[in-house]
Amino acid sequence: MTENNFDNLERYRDLGCAISYYRKRKRLTQEQLAERVGISRQHMGAIEAPNMTRAISLDVLFNIATVLEIEPYVLLKFSPDK
Repeated sequence: MTENNFDNLERYRDLGCAISYYRKRKRLTQEQLAERVGISRQHMGAIEAPNMTRAISLDVLFNIATVLEIEPYVLLKFSPDK
């Protein structure tokens, strides 16, 4: 059986960029979004930080999308370079 080594760093970075982009479009600070989602501002900062890999649960992803009034897939398909 072969072992898979998945590298999702770029996906997490793109997800963080997407969250930051849509948060700013809603004119929310990290602190405001974090409060509405139910996580700490530090956690939100880590999710958005391009140099950190912070995995998030589907619950947090769904809650962020709900607060930002977009579908979760929009965050997942976001590509900052395109």
